Amino acid sequence: MGMLQEFKEFAVKGNAMDLAVGVIIGGAFGKIVTSMIDDLIMPVVAAIVGKPDFSSIYFAMGEGSNLIPAGTTLAKAKELAPNAAIFAYGNFITVAINFFLLALVVFMLVKGINKMKNEKPVEETPAAPSSTDQLLMEIRDALKK
Repeated sequence: MGMLQEFKEFAVKGNAMDLAVGVIIGGAFGKIVTSMIDDLIMPVVAAIVGKPDFSSIYFAMGEGSNLIPAGTTLAKAKELAPNAAIFAYGNFITVAINFFLLALVVFMLVKGINKMKNEKPVEETPAAPSSTDQLLMEIRDALKK
């Protein structure tokens, strides 16, 4: 079998298609989780911590860092002091929280799917034998004796 035929089988038979579907669904799912985190969870966390936006938490050092007034946003600080080394740890905190929540959601999803796979269908209990069947079983048992 030629290399082209093998590639065609690989690409069409499922491996690549499954991966493509997974990437597309993952991208859409990532947008949902990002929105949930940015729009629902982060405002609550920010209200508790007292910062309206973690991405604006940074520490500037080096050349030009003295040009940045206190309370300046990260984007404005980078604009005012392009040569300064800006340690934007607020962005890292946001990304770490996003990762943790995404991992938690995926864990719960996988756990739910595994639970559904492992559930056994409810078996119906057999109906009680009719009076005729009961009589026939008694005759059978009497004949065995």
